[in-house]
Amino acid sequence: MLEATAFWIETPGVGVLRDEPLGQPGDDEVLVRTLYTGVSRGTEVSVFGGHVPESERDRMRAPFQQGDFPGPVKYGYLNVGVVEQGPKALRGQIVFTLFPHQSAFVVPADAVVPVPDGIPARRAVLAGAVETAINVLWDAAPVIGDRVCVIGAGMIGCCVARLLHGIPGVEVTLVDINPARRAIADQLGVGFADSSQAPRDRDIVINTSGSEAGLQLALETVVTEGEVIEASWYGDRPVSLILGADFHSRRLTIRSSQVGAVAARRRGNRTTRERLALALELLRDPAFDALLTGDSSWRELPAVMASLADGSRDDLCHTINWRESP
Repeated sequence: MLEATAFWIETPGVGVLRDEPLGQPGDDEVLVRTLYTGVSRGTEVSVFGGHVPESERDRMRAPFQQGDFPGPVKYGYLNVGVVEQGPKALRGQIVFTLFPHQSAFVVPADAVVPVPDGIPARRAVLAGAVETAINVLWDAAPVIGDRVCVIGAGMIGCCVARLLHGIPGVEVTLVDINPARRAIADQLGVGFADSSQAPRDRDIVINTSGSEAGLQLALETVVTEGEVIEASWYGDRPVSLILGADFHSRRLTIRSSQVGAVAARRRGNRTTRERLALALELLRDPAFDALLTGDSSWRELPAVMASLADGSRDDLCHTINWRESP
């Protein structure tokens, strides 16, 4: 019997490392040894704090989650590792899997997606964030020459901005209350503004800030009869908006975007696996390395998660290094 180390949220705000037995993989399964996992600050921090509304607990389950919200629960979905056992075509391959923070695991072979050659394993943990950004842009449907504002320079907002940067003629501005994010925007090749200087009359505004102030700013900066794409997830936090000013007279629209299903514009001809494979291909772009702002040993994971939750650590994407044996 093999053994692995896994991160569990014992109770809201308390994380622990547990030893877990692993069975041998079957004929259509793989054993993956984890190299890196990534912490999704928005969703995972909300889960860590116990902020999943009761009404959303079934819909919010991760593909390989164990336990139930608010805890004990094993949750996460940014995992890059190497296939040690399984079908010959996969053995030795670096793969991305929507699996929680764990040193090794056994899953069906079709649950892993090979990382293209030349993409560093650590960068590949961003596949989940880039996949979300792809879905957001399928929902937003920008066209050549659009002026686009992305509010919130977190991991998702930065991925959205970098993908927008590749569309000819599109003017992209990242907006954030943290002036330190300007350096990240520079590395991504896009503009930056703080909330007081956000440009107006944007053809599309995408809110990834996870704040009601960000969503309100999105409504103020989009063109008349424009559309705001709301890509934030608020958990159990209430959101208040001022809709009595020019919201109706300017005929504004707020539309949600969520990665759980392929965007309606592509649902008929793209699967979630194809979307994830596209995200991995897009990670050939080394500019995404700007988002990897912290790295820790797996032994420090409980403390890292707590520091991200209380705001004492301000990383875009914090990676967890599992290459050291338990």
